[in-house]
Amino acid sequence: MTNLLAQKLAVLYGGNSAERDVSLASGKAVAAGLEKAGFTDVVLIDTKDFDLHKLVEMNVTRVFIALHGRGGEDGSLQGALEFLGVPYTGSGVLGSALAMDKIKTKQILQAVNLPTAPFAIVNKAEFSEENAPAILDELGGKAMVKPACEGSSIGMSIAHTSDALNHALTNAFDFDDDVLVEAWIDGLEYTVAILGDDALPAIHMQTPNEFYDYQAKYQSTATQYHCPAGLTDEDEQDLRNLAVKAFKAVGTKGWGRVDFMRDNQDQWQILEINTVPGMTETSLVPKAAKVQGLDFSQLVKRIVELSV
Repeated sequence: MTNLLAQKLAVLYGGNSAERDVSLASGKAVAAGLEKAGFTDVVLIDTKDFDLHKLVEMNVTRVFIALHGRGGEDGSLQGALEFLGVPYTGSGVLGSALAMDKIKTKQILQAVNLPTAPFAIVNKAEFSEENAPAILDELGGKAMVKPACEGSSIGMSIAHTSDALNHALTNAFDFDDDVLVEAWIDGLEYTVAILGDDALPAIHMQTPNEFYDYQAKYQSTATQYHCPAGLTDEDEQDLRNLAVKAFKAVGTKGWGRVDFMRDNQDQWQILEINTVPGMTETSLVPKAAKVQGLDFSQLVKRIVELSV
């Protein structure tokens, strides 16, 4: 471990995605946590307008990826780092790319018989507003509309009428040409962090908003987080096992987070997989790690260890 602590570690953060502000906060927290953990040479690098070749010139020996969304979480950065021969934290090219794409993730979950809500895929070039009633009817009359490749609930909205669906799709098409329309799930929202081969304690999120949106995640003081999540031991174990299965099915590794809903029939429904979740000291993964007995500096140190 002494040699690892002495490596020159670059924390990549910021970037150009719609989640830049969240990433800036994550990167600063991670860098501080790494220094507290004993890493002696940590440099923060905002990748916006940054030439990645400079990592080699700077003799960076390992990268902690704290970039959320496009350009950091979608496999493109991972591929560039592999080309440069610089090791990095988290999932590889394929797992990152698949998990970033909500549609591909849903298709994989379906293929391996893991529970996920019914959905439709709508392409911008092929869509006609006349199709909205049929789509909505097929999905039970109410749906969640999601750009395929955005995080932090950006571009998401609820539709329970044809007009609302058309409006939601128009908004989502500003982010992606392919949009996921998912049957609405009435129920409670949970998340499970993954660290190596292990699932951390589940967290139950409660918000007065209609769903756990960007405002509920980053701006609201009314959102509540329960960890332990109030589940029976059996339900907790079932949820953790399901999280690990989903994580492996999509090819992700190292660390991340799997989001769930529990519907009114008490069935788990997998929503999505995050390969670089928020990493401020009050984010979800650190909350779960704390209950597991890992403080923030121990958590970021473990994530680096997993990249070796």
